[in-house]
Amino acid sequence: MPILSTSRKGAVAEAEIAAALIRLDLIVLRPLCEGGRYDLAVDTGAQMLRVQCKWASRRGNVLTARCSTSRHTPGGYLLSTYRAEEIDAIATYAPDTDSCYLIPVHEAEGHKMLSLRLAPTRNNQAERVRWARDYELISSLRRNWNVDVGAPPRVGRQGAGR
Repeated sequence: MPILSTSRKGAVAEAEIAAALIRLDLIVLRPLCEGGRYDLAVDTGAQMLRVQCKWASRRGNVLTARCSTSRHTPGGYLLSTYRAEEIDAIATYAPDTDSCYLIPVHEAEGHKMLSLRLAPTRNNQAERVRWARDYELISSLRRNWNVDVGAPPRVGRQGAGR
């Protein structure tokens, strides 16, 4: 994979997350202007979810995603985290697992970084561990927002030519 700039990584993450949600037959909306706190809105049929999209990097058995943003203001750069008044969830795309994850904002509030563990720790510590499998897109939508979604339709080479 080529080395991507931060903004390109964000664009890839947003596109992958939007595509995954669309494959689940959900309606995905994008704001018309930049600068808002969320990148996508997802119409689940029962509610609208405001979603901030992030790229997740892998180091060993851990995926990490920045949960903060910085912007230039007249007083200099302002670093801030996300709050429940601004968004409902942070969605991440991890190219190393080719998967999307959805984390409720109440678990990310005040954090600059979130970690999702792919495999057990060496000392088998499990307390206060966020397991990636618990935040996979489908399971998180079902558990945290009561969204009735099934398995995504199969795409790719197997479906080509039909």
